[in-house]
Amino acid sequence: MAPFLWAAVFAYAAAGVLLLRERRIRTALTRQNASLTTELRARDGELRHLVSTRLPELADSLRNPAVTVSGPLYERELAGTEYARGLQSVMDMFTESAGRAGERADQSAKTTLRAMMRVVQSLANEQQVAISDMQERHDDPAVLADLLRIDHMNAQLGRRVQATAVLCGSWPGQQRSASALTDVVRGATSRIRDYLRVRLYAQMNMAVVSRAVEPVVLTLAELLDNAARHSQPNTSVEVNFQATHNGVAMMIDDAGVAMGAEELHQAARRLSGQQALDIHRLGDPPQVGFAVAGVLAARYGFTVSVDTQSPYGGVRAVVFLPMDLLTRIPAETGAPGAAPEQPAAREDRAGQTSSGLPKRRRMEVAAAVAPSPEPADRPARPAREIAAGMGAWQRGTRSGRAAPLDSEGKEPRA
Repeated sequence: MAPFLWAAVFAYAAAGVLLLRERRIRTALTRQNASLTTELRARDGELRHLVSTRLPELADSLRNPAVTVSGPLYERELAGTEYARGLQSVMDMFTESAGRAGERADQSAKTTLRAMMRVVQSLANEQQVAISDMQERHDDPAVLADLLRIDHMNAQLGRRVQATAVLCGSWPGQQRSASALTDVVRGATSRIRDYLRVRLYAQMNMAVVSRAVEPVVLTLAELLDNAARHSQPNTSVEVNFQATHNGVAMMIDDAGVAMGAEELHQAARRLSGQQALDIHRLGDPPQVGFAVAGVLAARYGFTVSVDTQSPYGGVRAVVFLPMDLLTRIPAETGAPGAAPEQPAAREDRAGQTSSGLPKRRRMEVAAAVAPSPEPADRPARPAREIAAGMGAWQRGTRSGRAAPLDSEGKEPRA
């Protein structure tokens, strides 16, 4: 009897141990299944989130830096897993691939634009030749007045073509001789639509060195055009110079609307010339003025800023030229006791400066468009004489813009 009893006790004890072990195993399996189910659900949800949200946001952020890319939905559940690392690898590969595709698209667009600008440049040059030929053949003041307007529009077309080409990697044009600061401002003024509103109040015995003349002229033209377009047509755009210990500041003040904080931030990025320029991000219509100024400033070693308010409530744009881009204008010795002249600021009989830049006079253009009557006590000037004078002035303006032709939409300021 005793052996039976002990055998039964031992059997019951063994069964109890087995049941307890089975319960523990079942509990562990249940927990493991629950964990696997949770992880599987997290993986599925994270994958859907990656495809529907994170990758599209990442694609948008490559075109617009203001877009924020969402993080993982199940970061805690998937932390440290191979799956999480795999998803991050997908994000990195997508970023790299999209970046390369964007660069290829940008280069392709720039190449196409460069080719198009060469065609437009050729047509503009042919048009300029036709205008010049007509100026030589016609003496009628009314005809020459119309030719002046056409030539001025051609100059604006040339500036826009030149600016677009610069954004696509081309150089701004041929190299000129060193030019006085006043001549540089006048050359830029002649390339904008509202040139009659520009007022130059300063004189300075400094000139821009040869290699930087055309870039500075194009930069000033874009800034002057921007200032004129964003201010009332009955207001003026003022240009002044300020000498500093290490260069000269050229200040452009308008009486338009001041820029907001976001506009100033975006303008500072473009004017820095340090960020990679994507022509697809210039807006519709494209805002190229600040972008062109930034590219030229970074390439030639001057700076442009618009972070100061104009004393007239608008915007002050400042182009700072360091001393290595400037040179003194040598004084010429004239008659005894006479004040020395500045050769770079003198005009020749054709109406251009000795450095080749045009000087578009307000009075002359106004007279060409609407000639005023002669005083009663003076005989009227012959039409041929009037036409010859306007033709000479125009030929000087044309020769000053002889650089090869190698942009600007509406608000916000470009």
